[in-house]
Amino acid sequence: MITDSAISLPCFLQPRSFAALMTLYESNYIRLRALVPELVLLGKDAGALVSNVPGDVPLHLSLRERSRYTTTLHLTYFFEDAFGRVPDPDLYVRIYQDARMAEALACGAQRRHPHLTPFETERGSELERRWSRNMMLNKWLEYCADRGHRLVASVEMA
Repeated sequence: MITDSAISLPCFLQPRSFAALMTLYESNYIRLRALVPELVLLGKDAGALVSNVPGDVPLHLSLRERSRYTTTLHLTYFFEDAFGRVPDPDLYVRIYQDARMAEALACGAQRRHPHLTPFETERGSELERRWSRNMMLNKWLEYCADRGHRLVASVEMA
């Protein structure tokens, strides 16, 4: 089980506040690092990583952008329907290596599952939208860890 005990809270944080959002980003980073141990080593040539565990849909991760201090990933499940392959949830995540934070930047507009509807990003203030996306990422990362997912690069790291 992943623990967020490495995060120290200096004071009581009000949910949906800026300080709480930054703590959520820290938690996302911890959970993402547990899911992808070589996260900071992923090179541009790493390609797509896939985790297959019994009883769950394969988890897909692809590197979208890499710079000195940030990495942007696409994290999703793929489902087949009448129109082809549909990503859901469809999250783009930016990792800030120097700050050890991970932020869900965007969540795709297409929703296959009604349980993801509350995490839509069209309503509310910017803080509210970020809180919603990142809480969804946090819970999904926790779920993936509980299911036994682990993404390990099979190609040489850069």
